[in-house]
Amino acid sequence: MKKLLGLIFLMLILVSATEFASSDLDKPYHSIEGTWELQSFYNYDDGVNISDTVPKAPGYRQVKMFYNGKVMWSRYVPDEPNGRFGYGNYYITEDELHETIVYGDNEMMKALDTLTEFIFELQLQGDTYSQINMDEEGNRTFSENYKRID
Repeated sequence: MKKLLGLIFLMLILVSATEFASSDLDKPYHSIEGTWELQSFYNYDDGVNISDTVPKAPGYRQVKMFYNGKVMWSRYVPDEPNGRFGYGNYYITEDELHETIVYGDNEMMKALDTLTEFIFELQLQGDTYSQINMDEEGNRTFSENYKRID
């Protein structure tokens, strides 16, 4: 009888521990993985407030894909015959996006001679995110605003 009561007590402890562990699964997962399309740009007037929203130009398309620590972006602009692209690694924190681009189109490869790591302020909310560029003093200058398309 004592063994049976002990077994029942042990099972109750395991069930309650499982209940507590599964409650963490209910929290939203902070992830940028997926495919995103650029929707607009913001300009900041004083490093804090948005001064202007600039929609993308007709025919302009920019897509970014984030999977398993890898990032790839591609841009099509009607007046540019060759398009643009880049590929590399990324990671995010709660409020930053870090991209290290290692390969890209001819113009990107020229730019990579001077800068390979890009750090953005990240505002990620559900199916939208903004990557915000900062100046040397940490003030916001402009952002690219994306919507999930996958």
